[in-house]
Amino acid sequence: MAARLPLRWPARPPCLAARPSTISRLAQRRFASTETHTAQSTLKRPAVTSESYQRAREARYKERNRSLLLYSAATILVVTAGSYLAVPLYRVFCSATGYGGTPQTDSSRFGPDRLIPRTDLDKRIRVTFNADASDSLPWSFEPQQKDVKVLPGETALAFYTATNHSDEDIIGIATYNVTPMNIAPYFAKVECFCFEEQRLLAGEEVDLPVFFFIDRDFVDDPLMKDVREVTLSYTFFRARRDSYGNLVPAEGPLAVANSVPAS
Repeated sequence: MAARLPLRWPARPPCLAARPSTISRLAQRRFASTETHTAQSTLKRPAVTSESYQRAREARYKERNRSLLLYSAATILVVTAGSYLAVPLYRVFCSATGYGGTPQTDSSRFGPDRLIPRTDLDKRIRVTFNADASDSLPWSFEPQQKDVKVLPGETALAFYTATNHSDEDIIGIATYNVTPMNIAPYFAKVECFCFEEQRLLAGEEVDLPVFFFIDRDFVDDPLMKDVREVTLSYTFFRARRDSYGNLVPAEGPLAVANSVPAS
């Protein structure tokens, strides 16, 4: 009978024998790294108490309210300043551009070369004069002449008469415009009593001059081809001074706008 040989298991390959120890070391390193990160995070995060949170929230509210207050104050200041400056700035704009039927008053247009009549126009332009006084002003106001006829580039002088029928001194201020409105850029006034203080004593009567001309370029504008009649209108209002010391009509902007005749 043959002798029984003892059983022997094959030896584990070196790579498999080393794997458990390698995996174990990697797991230990990751665990140690996680522990360290957790500890550091715990150390860096300050403890938040209810008192500190309340103080931080109140500080945020105060900063927000302060910003809102400054913004509101700036908005009110801009709106207030704009309301006071709107009237004089609007006058300057209209006088410079002729907007809204306002005759131009730019002195650079009064050079000698602009004041030579254009004789190539086959017909003169008729300028009629209109005058009104507000109901709150006890004055009579009227033009001394009904109309004049001029050539573009030719100067003309007209007069209005104002009479104070009350028993007190009154300061008045006149607004003006021309119709049709598209002729305003060409209608220039060299001298005018508009937007100036006109103080009339009780019962006083004064003559108010208007020195004007129609610009020579009027002839070259095709839009002016059919314009042969122009109306120059003035309206007197009782005057008051605003907070900046500027003379303005006491009736307000709406009354001034309604005084402009339709074109």
